[in-house]
Amino acid sequence: MEKDSKAELESFLESLPPVQFCCVYGSALHPNNRDKSKMVDFILAVPDPLNWHSENIKLNEAHYASGMVYGGARLITGVADNIGIGVHFNPYVNWNCKMLKYGVVRMHDLVQDIRNWERFYLSGRLQKPEDLYAKICSLSYMGDLRMLFAEDRYKVKKIVQGQFDLFQLMYKPFVEEYEAKEVLRCSSSGTHQASISQDYGLSAAHAIVSSLPPAIRRQMGLKLGERKCLTESGQVVLEPVIGSREEAAKCMQKILRRKVMFSSARQAISGLLSVGGANAMRYLGNKIRKAWKSWR
Repeated sequence: MEKDSKAELESFLESLPPVQFCCVYGSALHPNNRDKSKMVDFILAVPDPLNWHSENIKLNEAHYASGMVYGGARLITGVADNIGIGVHFNPYVNWNCKMLKYGVVRMHDLVQDIRNWERFYLSGRLQKPEDLYAKICSLSYMGDLRMLFAEDRYKVKKIVQGQFDLFQLMYKPFVEEYEAKEVLRCSSSGTHQASISQDYGLSAAHAIVSSLPPAIRRQMGLKLGERKCLTESGQVVLEPVIGSREEAAKCMQKILRRKVMFSSARQAISGLLSVGGANAMRYLGNKIRKAWKSWR
């Protein structure tokens, strides 16, 4: 991100109540982006969304739909928690000639989603990602209902191409870790891309599955069966029974696809209720136009 843009976005945060964590993401930040009308997306994590929205309504009432302002912070957090997946988004916020959208989430919920992939909604947006990065990036779109009619069919490809160097830097420590474990093998080529190959043996598959969040492993165990394993610390744990790498990969993809499908559906309904009819139709219309343009 350019220094001027970063300073402008930091000044926007100063207009809001304090937050514990902020992440800026989205195609508007791509180095090759020339469309300045695209919204810049924020994820803001706060300790108590109820108190945060109460303060923010006083400071920035115009950011909210009129119905949400009338219902107050309890309605905002109630819709987010009980209908959505714990996130309230305020789209189409004008700030210094930029269009912004920010989502507010409880810090605890964000940490749990990152660690355990409980809903794989926000965690997917924070790890957007050669072919390795494209596969990682595609995980959080599997099952997303928007991909059927309201997203650019080349979205994953554009994300990777637009930020390749950034993702290469971000994932380098993990690639090196799995290379040291001999799960991955890397070889340099004459271009800026490295050739990464994977060990397709069962021992490598077990190593990869064992590094997944516990909740994902439990769900895989329910589908594939479980076996008792002894950890290095001497603890007995249950691990999924893996017959082949392909079987494990298909099982994990089905679990993630189902998580993303339910999360995206719940968040879509929550968004429709929380941002108001006009903004909801405006947002959906823009998404559909972009999707149809990619299919032409």
